[in-house]
Amino acid sequence: MDFDRTKRPGCQLNIAPLIDIVFLLLIFFMLTANFIINPGLSISLPKAQSAVPQEQQELTIYINQYNELYFNDTKIDISELFGLLKNSLSPHKKVILNADEHIDFGLAVQVIDTAKRAGSNNFIIAAQKGAVQ
Repeated sequence: MDFDRTKRPGCQLNIAPLIDIVFLLLIFFMLTANFIINPGLSISLPKAQSAVPQEQQELTIYINQYNELYFNDTKIDISELFGLLKNSLSPHKKVILNADEHIDFGLAVQVIDTAKRAGSNNFIIAAQKGAVQ
């Protein structure tokens, strides 16, 4: 017995449009990416065996809207701040306070007082430029 089977249309995936879309997305992301270019002169520094990498010149304290305290991107408690600042401060380092506008004012005063007691001479309170309401 010979059964007559009807041929089903083949289900094929045409990937040519998919490849076009992927290439367009690739070009889009390449053109819109922010490339960080170090400004200034291109120089070649001399080498020395006793050279030591220099520390950053800023210490940043963050207070978010939930009154959580961060020291250089590490969550801390207010009681830990004095010891961290005391160990990290040097005469040329600045302490920058980045605080949300809705924080507890008492916490901000406590942070400023702790930084001053730890020996901070360069204390900066960060703000956005704009009109005061």
